[in-house]
Amino acid sequence: MNETKVLKAIADETRMSILSLLLGHNYCVRALAKELKLTEATISQHLKVLREAGLLVGTKRGYFMHYEVERSVLRELAKKIEALAEKKCKTCKPEERDDCPAAEKQDCPKKGKCSAEVQEFCHGTNSKK
Repeated sequence: MNETKVLKAIADETRMSILSLLLGHNYCVRALAKELKLTEATISQHLKVLREAGLLVGTKRGYFMHYEVERSVLRELAKKIEALAEKKCKTCKPEERDDCPAAEKQDCPKKGKCSAEVQEFCHGTNSKK
């Protein structure tokens, strides 16, 4: 699954509406167009984006293609988003990094005159005034 492609596909309001409808019932292009009050051509273009993202599969029924959502793709995306939300943030410690501009504390014109909060933020917790 290409997360970026899936996220771009569902970022559009119309495509989200299509997904919501298809999660409840299988529809063909004509039925989706009627439900959403859009042209069949417009629906087809949105379905193409959703299919290319791997979110939809179509099944031919007579003359019409009926679409359903690949729920496994949504579940996989949900797991990845959940993992992002659970990621812990570490406190920046400029004294431990060579590439951090905050580590250049000797250049601070107000060094020693900062509040404790600013001192910790700008100069790190282990710096001396």
